[in-house]
Amino acid sequence: MFQISGLVITYNEEKNIAKCIESLSLVCDEIIIIDSYSKDKTKEIALSLGAKVVEQTFLGDGQQRIFGLQYCKNDWILNLDADERLDLDSYEFIKSQQYLSLPYDAYNFRRKNHLKDQRIDFAGWYPSYTCRFFNQKTAQPATAKVHQSVVAQNMKRTNLHLIHYGWDSFHQIISKYNQYTNWQAEEYLEQNKNIFALSPVIHGIYSFFRCYFLKSGIFNGVDGLTFSLMQAFFSYMKYAKYLKLKKEQPKTDAYSNTELNGKLQFPNLFPKTKVLKPNI
Repeated sequence: MFQISGLVITYNEEKNIAKCIESLSLVCDEIIIIDSYSKDKTKEIALSLGAKVVEQTFLGDGQQRIFGLQYCKNDWILNLDADERLDLDSYEFIKSQQYLSLPYDAYNFRRKNHLKDQRIDFAGWYPSYTCRFFNQKTAQPATAKVHQSVVAQNMKRTNLHLIHYGWDSFHQIISKYNQYTNWQAEEYLEQNKNIFALSPVIHGIYSFFRCYFLKSGIFNGVDGLTFSLMQAFFSYMKYAKYLKLKKEQPKTDAYSNTELNGKLQFPNLFPKTKVLKPNI
């Protein structure tokens, strides 16, 4: 068996977690789930499939992944999201163990994004590079709240693929990206990012132009227009939300709720960490 630790952060992922664990099990000798006190059966399903579950209040995307590394016994980490699967080419690459003889400590994969069963490979939604495979001796997730990335000494951008079953509906896309833009705005506030009043408009217009005209949205009919408009709207909103946060900063309450996948979570109501052993 390969000496690779599978690491997944979850919250209410009962629809996805079984297939994610099945995919990870092809190449991993252990699977660690860092769960933010899911309200559904995520925990029970993961335990029944032999994964180790650690319950931890949500720390932010990057910090949650970093937190999980301490429970991984191996140097090499395959850090999929619950709605991601290895494609055949990435599976074959890891199975071959080529990475052990190469000078890289992290690998970027292309993601095949799907809305239900429809693949979205236009309007900037492909190749959607993301790093999910790295050696934790010299690489680890960045601390960003959103747009997860990995800080590495020598990262390789590959043509290998992950399959991403990210959304079942437009409503779910909007709900998730609404939360992502909240996190991005909060991160900009922490960084005291310097922008001006027209930044939301400029970024929104540029995002639409890029996705629709430069990233082939124009050649994909109504879908191309729809996904380009969504990208533009999300780009606009993260800056608009940041401007609003900055304006209201003196009025901001020190306590704030965290929303995951469109549902509110109240982190401080739970014990900080709880480790659960697999059922098998």
